[in-house]
Amino acid sequence: MYRFSQGVPDKLGVTFTQAGANFCVYARLAESVELLFFDHKDAQQANHIFTLSDMDNRTAYYWHIFVEGVKAGQLYAFRVNGPYRPHEGLAFSPDKLLLDPYGLLVERGDNFCREAAIQDGSNIDSCLKSVVVDIDDYDWGDDQHPRHPFATSVIYEMHVGGFTRHPSSGISAEKRGTYAGLVEKIPYLKELGITAVELMPVHQFDPTEHHDGLVNYWGYSPLSLFSTHREYSSDQSVLGPINEFRDMVKALHAADIEVILDVVYNHTAEGDENGPTLSFRGFDSSVYYILSEDRRHYMNFSGCGNTLNGTHSVVRRMIIDSLHFWVEKMHVDGFRFDLASILSRDELGRPMISPPTLWSIDTDPILSPVKLIAEAWDAGGLYQVGSLAGQRWREWNGHFRDDVRRFIRGEPGVVGKFVARLIGSPDVYGDHNLEPEKSVNFITCHDGFTLHDLVSYNDKHNHANGEQNRDGCSDNYSWNHGVEGPTDDAQIKQLRLQQIKNFLAINLISLGTPMILMGDEIARSQQGNNNGYCQDNADFWFNWDDIANNQELLHFTKQLIKHRTTLEAVHLSDARRDSLHDIIEQAGIRWHGVKVNQPDWGEHSHAIAMESKQPTSEHVTYVAFNAYWQDLTFELPAAPSGKWQRVVDTSLQQGEDFYLQGDKKYFVCKDYLVSARSLVILIG
Repeated sequence: MYRFSQGVPDKLGVTFTQAGANFCVYARLAESVELLFFDHKDAQQANHIFTLSDMDNRTAYYWHIFVEGVKAGQLYAFRVNGPYRPHEGLAFSPDKLLLDPYGLLVERGDNFCREAAIQDGSNIDSCLKSVVVDIDDYDWGDDQHPRHPFATSVIYEMHVGGFTRHPSSGISAEKRGTYAGLVEKIPYLKELGITAVELMPVHQFDPTEHHDGLVNYWGYSPLSLFSTHREYSSDQSVLGPINEFRDMVKALHAADIEVILDVVYNHTAEGDENGPTLSFRGFDSSVYYILSEDRRHYMNFSGCGNTLNGTHSVVRRMIIDSLHFWVEKMHVDGFRFDLASILSRDELGRPMISPPTLWSIDTDPILSPVKLIAEAWDAGGLYQVGSLAGQRWREWNGHFRDDVRRFIRGEPGVVGKFVARLIGSPDVYGDHNLEPEKSVNFITCHDGFTLHDLVSYNDKHNHANGEQNRDGCSDNYSWNHGVEGPTDDAQIKQLRLQQIKNFLAINLISLGTPMILMGDEIARSQQGNNNGYCQDNADFWFNWDDIANNQELLHFTKQLIKHRTTLEAVHLSDARRDSLHDIIEQAGIRWHGVKVNQPDWGEHSHAIAMESKQPTSEHVTYVAFNAYWQDLTFELPAAPSGKWQRVVDTSLQQGEDFYLQGDKKYFVCKDYLVSARSLVILIG
C-alpha cells in the first residue's frame, strides 16, 4: 500500500523527490479527480487508484497529491469527472483515462486503441499512460550550447526517423530511424557544413492516427508538449527515450551543431468534437481550445481539427513552461513554431495587435539566448510574414520561396521581387529597425516538393495519400523541364541539375539565414508527392545510396556552405550590425543588366546582375543571374585589380562549376557569356 498526503500546487506535473512524487494538475471545473497507477504499458487495469479529496487535495483550480515511495518509471494517468454541458464547451468524460498535460514521457502500449478514446465507455484497458521521470538524473558533462549567430548559421531541416531509417544508412536495424541513429550520421552533417539541425516534431505523437495503412509520419499532432517521442528511441526501456534524446543533443553540441525543435503549439492530437479524449479535452475543453460562438464546435485555424487556445493564461503558461523545459532540461538551442500566427489570435479566434503569448516568448529571459523562428501564417488565412509581433522573432520567408521559384522558372515581371529577396526582403522587413537575418530563406521544406521534384514535376502526385490528389499545395511554381517525372534524356537531366544548383546558390548567397531541406543536397525525390505527412516508407526516407549517384551536387553544396561568407551577395562585416537598410547602403550595391549600370526592370526581363563590396576591404562580388532561355553576354564593370576571378558557374561540370582555391584560377576582364538558365559569381 502507498502512503500519501495532500501534496502542493507549487508546480504542475510531477515533481520527483527521493521520498516520492508530487502530482498536480489544473482542473478548474472538475468535481472529482482520480490518479491511477499501472504496472506496465499493456496493463488493462490500474494496480492502485487514488481518489483526490475536494477538501484536502484541491487548492483553487489545482488538484494535487503527494505519493510516498514512487519510483522513476511509474506509469500513471488521470480520470476527471465534471459537468457535461456541450452548449457551454464543457465535455468532461469521467470514463476516459487522461495523460498528464505536463507529463515528461508517454507509454503507448501494444493494446492502445484510439477509437476507444472516442466511443462511449471506459478505455482503461487500452489507454495511453504518462511516466514519472527523475529529470535531473542525467550527466550533461561539459555540454555547451554552440550559440551560432544567425549571420553565420545554415539550418538543415530534417526528419529524425526518415534520416536513417533506410537500410542503405548502414546503421544497425535497432538504431535506424532513432536519435541514436542520427548520432552515427553526425560526421556526414559536419562534413556538409551545416550549423544547426531543425528537427521535425519530436513531441510525442500517435503514429497510428491515420487509417487505411497510412500513418502520421511528420508528427504534427502532439499528445504532449513535454514528452519526447518514444518511437524515435532505440532504447525502449520505460525511461530510455528521454536520455537517448539528450545523448543526441550532447553529441551534436560536441560537433558544434545546434538543435532547433519544430514545435506545434497550435493544435493537438485530440482533433475536433468528434475526436478522442486523450488529455486536454478531459481537463477542460473550454480552456485548452478555441471554441465556436455556440461553444459546441472547435475552431479550426490549424487545418487539423482544433486550435489550441494559446492566449488563455493557463495555456500560455503551459507553452512557456514547455519551452523552458526543452531549454533547461533538454539543452535545445532554438524553436521553429509551426503556424505561429495562431498564437496571435484571441480566445474567440480574432487576430490581436499585441498578442500576449508571442510577446511573452519574445521577452522571456530564459529564452533570450535561443533562436526563435516563426512560420508566420496559419490555415485560417492569417499571413503575418513581416508583421508578426515581437522583435526577436525570425520568420520563414514564404515570399523568398515563391519569388525565387518564379524567377528561376522564367516567369515575367518578377525581377524586382527577386532582387528584393536577394538583399533580405527590405520590402517586407525594411520598415523596421531590424537585423538582416529577420528572414529565414528557403526554397523547399518538408511541406511541398523536394528540390529534385521542384525541377521534375509540373503537378503534385499525391494519390498515394488517399485524398484523390486534393491534398497538398497546388501552386508550386515548379517546372518539369519537358518531361513529367523521371527521364533518360541527358539534356533534361543536366538542365534539372543546373537549376538545382541555381536554387542552392541563390539561397546560400542571399542576405538572411538559409535553410536547406534534408536530402536536397543529394537530389532526394518523393516521386512528385508534395505532402508526405502520411508516408513513412522508403520512398520518403533519406536514401544513402543517392550520395554516390549525386556526388557532383553534394560537392557543389558543400563548397557553397563552406565559402558562404565569401560569396554573400551583400557582405556583412561583423556579428553585431546595423539595420537592414544600413547594411544594404554600406554594401554599395550597383545593379547591372547585360550592359553595365543598365539593369532591365521590365516585364519581360529575365536577367539581372548585382555588384556589391565588402565595407571593410576591397573585396567586390559580381553575380549575374540569367533565367532567360538563351545565353547572354554580360558586360562587366571594372574590377579593383583589373580582372575578375570566376568562382561559380552553375552551367559547368564538377571541377569547374565551383572554384575558389588552388592554382588553376579562371580570370575574366571585360565580359562573360552566361549560359541560359544559369548564374555566375565573380570575385574582384
